Amino acid sequence: MAAQQAAALLTALLAVLATHHGAAEAQPVNHTSSAARQLRGSGGGWLPAKATWYGAPTGAGPDDNGGACGFKHTNQYPYMSMTSCGNEPLFKDGQGCGACYQIRCTAKNNPACSGETKTVMITDMNYYPVARYHFDLSGTAFGAMARPGLNDRLRHAGIIDIQFRRVPCSHRGLTVNFHVQVGSNPNYFAVLVEYANKDGTVVRMDLKESNSGYWTPMRRSWGSVWRLDTYRPLKAPFSLRITSESGKTLVANNVIPANWRPNTDYRSYVQFY
Repeated sequence: MAAQQAAALLTALLAVLATHHGAAEAQPVNHTSSAARQLRGSGGGWLPAKATWYGAPTGAGPDDNGGACGFKHTNQYPYMSMTSCGNEPLFKDGQGCGACYQIRCTAKNNPACSGETKTVMITDMNYYPVARYHFDLSGTAFGAMARPGLNDRLRHAGIIDIQFRRVPCSHRGLTVNFHVQVGSNPNYFAVLVEYANKDGTVVRMDLKESNSGYWTPMRRSWGSVWRLDTYRPLKAPFSLRITSESGKTLVANNVIPANWRPNTDYRSYVQFY
């Protein structure tokens, strides 16, 4: 009898362990899949995250108004200092640069929280995450989640729980801008892509030379900067083709003129809608 009871107990224990092991494996897969769809899409459900802030209390983040994405003047339109570093699931090794997110915190998270939604853009990389999703916000963006008059009180919390979701970007009045990087020359051509509407992100970029019938793929150099290295001089003017995260493609014909210069902006006439 004792042997039969021991065998039954062992069988039950093995069944419980198998059930728990299967659940432990299945849950992260489903959660990751759901989160990935949410981050790729827009306007879906809210996900939990941690928020911190850096830089000046009412600033745009780093002192140079830039970051790991390459964007500058983030205290001006369309950024308006509402910017954030993102940890790797948000920054995506640069592919997340320019993505827009709604964020909010409630009184449950901190008594100073307003519960109102604010929109921020990923402009930098967060190298020391404190959670699976971590927004290291500018001082301005962090304080914007507070109730009226309690901005400093909320910032003094240092780290809080928030909710976030992906939303389309809206850069009214702006078309896609191409900034030719310092150091570019006919054998090394590097371009920063700015103000890509809707998705906010660019996942592919191609270049077509003057009187050429084919597109040459560029590669991501860092952040939102794309580059093309060649053994022979490139012949301008250049047309640039960009593809957004949702698969939409835009072509800016001859947007870089024959007499192009490094450290110069070349505004296109195209935009994602």
